[in-house]
Amino acid sequence: MDFKLVLGKLVNGFEKNGVDYALIGGLALGLLGVPRATTDIDILVHREDLDKIDKTMHNLGYKKRFSSENVSQYTSAVRSMGDVDFLHAFREASIKMLERAQQQGVFGGTLQVKLVRAEDLIGLKIQAIKNNPSRTHQDLADIEALIARQDQTLDWQELQAYFELFDMKELFDSLRSKDS
Repeated sequence: MDFKLVLGKLVNGFEKNGVDYALIGGLALGLLGVPRATTDIDILVHREDLDKIDKTMHNLGYKKRFSSENVSQYTSAVRSMGDVDFLHAFREASIKMLERAQQQGVFGGTLQVKLVRAEDLIGLKIQAIKNNPSRTHQDLADIEALIARQDQTLDWQELQAYFELFDMKELFDSLRSKDS
């Protein structure tokens, strides 16, 4: 996937169509200082924007591969365009993640994108572990790396709330004690 090409087209389409979005997943990890190999783009979007997203993606030549209440996935026959996955924000926590998303320059500042804050990405990683325990090893490694990289600016009370939401207070306590 040509991330520069695809992100540029996506951001342009989202801005043109008024889509509220924020990068999540492996690409967001990298932008937050934790490099991670990834083959797709993961994006948090407001559920109310799904029709606009569908229009944007189809205009860019993508086909919808899967859609549910929580996620939608698009794929392109053009290899450089790759796959784009959307997580639908409709619960209070995910809508707040979108509201708190921050602009950041990428590719030497040639493109401005919105991405979730480190705390919110950790919250999504915790949810992923809860929903699919087989992901624990990789997602926990990502969480630990984010904490190590972002420690001085993290809101630990907010992180604790995410861990408690998913009944993972012991994991929070363990990570917090490592950090101290």
